[in-house]
Amino acid sequence: MKWDWGAVGDFMPQFWDGLLVTLQALALGSVISFVLGLVWALLMRAPTRWVTWPVGAVTEFVRNTPLLVQLFFLFYVLPEWGFTFSALTTGVFAIGLHYSTYTMQVYRAGIEAVPVGQWEAATALNLPVARTWRVVILPQAIRRVVPALGNYVIAMLKDTPLLMAITVLDMLGQARLFSQEHFQFTEPLTVIGVAFILISYLASLLMRALERRLVH
Repeated sequence: MKWDWGAVGDFMPQFWDGLLVTLQALALGSVISFVLGLVWALLMRAPTRWVTWPVGAVTEFVRNTPLLVQLFFLFYVLPEWGFTFSALTTGVFAIGLHYSTYTMQVYRAGIEAVPVGQWEAATALNLPVARTWRVVILPQAIRRVVPALGNYVIAMLKDTPLLMAITVLDMLGQARLFSQEHFQFTEPLTVIGVAFILISYLASLLMRALERRLVH
């Protein structure tokens, strides 16, 4: 099949629209997953099972059900109960919620890797619990888990095309729309494939730079 640069040029306006949506979903989904994952990890260290058991059950359920099923549920079922959100908002929340159950495990590993002596030193200095977490434990734990969190950013990027299932026009959605309108599939799909590779590579470079900064 002959490559058509004209089709690439025609597709580019839609590509930029789709790229913006993809980056929005990735950035906001990452923030939600990082923040919510830390909340889950801290709640799992609560001294009572009345907190740890429900949190563990919810996160285990979310982690073990497909993201696509969660997207369909949030977008098509919740409106029947009176909760209606835009497709992009639903997709961002679904990605953030889903991956927060994975980042929770990353945070837990980082917290458990903090030497016991750090806890003992904070206790000896009579530091309040909140200050111990904020000043002593979390800075060390987060510094250890940055590479793993970066891997989940790449994984979230790869899952953004699932948002097309709930009518979000990300890069894949725009490529599919263009292909159906112009009956040209090779060019738009190739363009977004290259874009995914470049974004993944740039994200990995960013996470490596952040890792080096935190280590030093």
